[in-house]
Amino acid sequence: MTNPAYVAVDWGTSSFRLWLVGKDGSILAERRSGEGMTSAAKIGFSTVLSGHLAAIEAPEGLPVIVCGMAGAKQGWVEAGYIDVPAPLASILTAAVRVPGESRDIRILPGLAQRQMAMPDVMRGEETQLLGALGGAGTGAQAVCMPGTHSKWVHVTNTEVTGFSTFMTGELFDAISKHTILSHAVAGAEEQPADAAAFEAAVLAAFARPGLATNLLFTARSGQLLHGISAAAAQARLSGTLIGLEIAGALQDAANGTDITLVASGRLQALYEQAFKTLSLDFTAIDADAAVRRGLSAAAEAIWPN
Repeated sequence: MTNPAYVAVDWGTSSFRLWLVGKDGSILAERRSGEGMTSAAKIGFSTVLSGHLAAIEAPEGLPVIVCGMAGAKQGWVEAGYIDVPAPLASILTAAVRVPGESRDIRILPGLAQRQMAMPDVMRGEETQLLGALGGAGTGAQAVCMPGTHSKWVHVTNTEVTGFSTFMTGELFDAISKHTILSHAVAGAEEQPADAAAFEAAVLAAFARPGLATNLLFTARSGQLLHGISAAAAQARLSGTLIGLEIAGALQDAANGTDITLVASGRLQALYEQAFKTLSLDFTAIDADAAVRRGLSAAAEAIWPN
């Protein structure tokens, strides 16, 4: 078995993922938990990390590279932001070392868009982006990273020129639980997914984004007047929000811009379905693999063999 080279950590708001990486790049051990920034801020970041390192028997002195919310203002050590436009590789040279720790622990910075009219930030997704695109020239790319707060990043060759955050996942959760539409979608999880309703909603929202709130209400009115199922109502809600997101994200994209989807699991399936419905060509990259590659690129830049 290869010897361990470093530990890679993706520290989200509500999730924690850790990989012990060997000198040959292989994954020697993995840990996942719900000890994200919110929990770790109460328990102690050092305590949480030390517990996971002990569980995988990480050697003393093995360095750790971290991305995500551990570097936020409310996190372990604030890692700041790199202002865009900027080369994607610039995050590799701006990692912040955690003081007072016996081992070398570095936290990667996020990206910031400081335009007064369109301010935006990301933390964690920049590492996924680095892993997804690497250091090679890519032409014009629109990179979609779905989530609670979906990120769309515009990249030309190896430079991040701008990005936008869409609160799609959070809005879906809030609308489906705390508005009149909660009645329409009640019981949807016990029914088969309605692909046709989802696709129709994506098309409608993409074509007429200005009608978004009206289209959302049809999940309720369609059920009252036409008896659509809870699954169909949920599909309308999801499809409308995702269609609206895609319409906004591609509004200013140049013709011929390549789309790269960085996702996994259920979100990957939904966005692939949406892109196919809209006849948009795309390349899909697994989100877990992308963040590991990004963290590996950072580790190799900071601690070259």
